[in-house]
Amino acid sequence: MDYTDPASPETSLYIVRHAATDPDRRIGSLLVNPGGPGFGGSYLAESAPRVYADALVKSFDIIGWDPRGTGLSIPAIDCIDDYDAYFAGGDITPGSEDERQAIVDQQKEFTELCFEKTGSILPHVGTNNAARDMEMIRRALGEETISYFGFSYGSELGAVWATLYPQTVRAAVFDGASDPNSSSREMITQQRTGFERSINAFLAECASNRRCSFHNDGETEDAFDALMAQLDENPIPTYADRPVMTQGMALTAVAQAMYSDQYWDVLAEALDNAQDGDGRGLLDLFDEYFGRQPDGTYGNGLEAYLNISCADDPERKTVAEADAEVESLASVSPRFSPSTVGDYSCVFWPEALDPRVDIDAPTFAPILVIGTTGDPATPLEGSRAMAQTLANATLLVVNANQHGGYGANGCVVEVVSDYLIDLKVPKNEAPC
Repeated sequence: MDYTDPASPETSLYIVRHAATDPDRRIGSLLVNPGGPGFGGSYLAESAPRVYADALVKSFDIIGWDPRGTGLSIPAIDCIDDYDAYFAGGDITPGSEDERQAIVDQQKEFTELCFEKTGSILPHVGTNNAARDMEMIRRALGEETISYFGFSYGSELGAVWATLYPQTVRAAVFDGASDPNSSSREMITQQRTGFERSINAFLAECASNRRCSFHNDGETEDAFDALMAQLDENPIPTYADRPVMTQGMALTAVAQAMYSDQYWDVLAEALDNAQDGDGRGLLDLFDEYFGRQPDGTYGNGLEAYLNISCADDPERKTVAEADAEVESLASVSPRFSPSTVGDYSCVFWPEALDPRVDIDAPTFAPILVIGTTGDPATPLEGSRAMAQTLANATLLVVNANQHGGYGANGCVVEVVSDYLIDLKVPKNEAPC
C-alpha cells in the first residue's frame, strides 16, 4: 500500500489482458484507463473489440485493471450501502440553519464511515500510487517501454505516470484531459462552466426543433428554469420505493445527459414528463450517473472518486470556506450551480500524505492529447492546457458534444490508430 514502507500491507490489483488478435502484428501492451477517478478499468480489456478500433485490437495486448481501491481490486473502498440516503433527496438550497447543518453532519458521517470500513488503504489511493502501480504492471509484463490510452481522469493518471517514469513511455493518448495545474477550486469552476455551456446548447437545440419533447413552443430555457424552481419547492414522485425527484437530483440527471448528445432526446422526454409530475425518467438518468444496477446495488465508483480526489488534494477547506465559493460558482454557472451549500467532500478528510505531483512528463516520445469542443466535464480549454504543460505533446481537436473525443467520428479513430501503431503524430491543433 505504501511505497515508502516495504513492510506495509499489500494491495492486490484486478487485471484483465485481451491478447492481440493478430500475433504477427503485435507491437506490445496497451494500458487503458476509463477515468473517474474511481472507475475500474478491467472492463475495457474485457470489451476491447467493442471499445477500440480493430487495428488496435489486432496490434496490442490491451491491459485493463481496476486501480487500487476500485472495482474488484482488494481492498476496495467501501463506505456505504444505501446511496439514496446520502446522495438523493437532499435540499441543495436549505431554508434553515438546521437543514444546512444536517448536510454538513451527513458529509462528516460519510467520511467517518469510509475510514471506519476501509481506512487502511485510503491514505494511499491517490494518483501517485496508482501511477506507481502502473510501473509495477509494466515490470510484470517485462516490457522496456509501454503504451497507454486514458480517458478523462485517465489522462491525469497517465500524465502523472509519464512524469514519474518518462523513460518507460512508448506512446500515450490522453483523451478528455483537464488542466493539470488548476487548483481544486479552479477545476470545479472550469467544469461547472463546461456543464453550463452544454446545458445551454441542449436547450437551444431543443428550442429550434419542434420535434423535441421539451420544446415548449420554443420557450425551452424558461421552461427549464421554471421546472428546476418547481422541483426546489415541490419535489415530484418517481418510483414507489424510491426518493422523490428534487432539484439537486434533477441537475445530476441533466449532468449525466450532458456527457453525450446521444442522451439529449432521452433527457428532453424526461424533462417533459417531469413537467407533468412524473420524475421517473430523471431518476433513471440519476441512477445511471451513480452506476445503480437493476438489483439496486452500486459499484464503489463514487466512494472511490471522492476518496481518491481527497488523497490527491493538499488543500483542506473549512465549512465556511466551502460555502464562500458558492456565489462565484453560481456566477459562472447559474443553471447548473444554484446550490447555496458548498462542497464538503474533503472538509473532514485528514491531511493528504502524498498529494499529486506536479505534471510535466518529460518524455522522449510525443504524447497525443485529445480535446473536444463540446465537452462538459473536461472542457477544451483544459485539454489545451494539458498539451501546453507537457514537455512533448500535440493536441487533436474533435468537434462533438460529448465527454472525450474517441469514437466521435472516423477521423479521431484513425488518428489515434496511426499514432499508437506507427507513432504518426498529427499537426498540433489539427481538427477532427
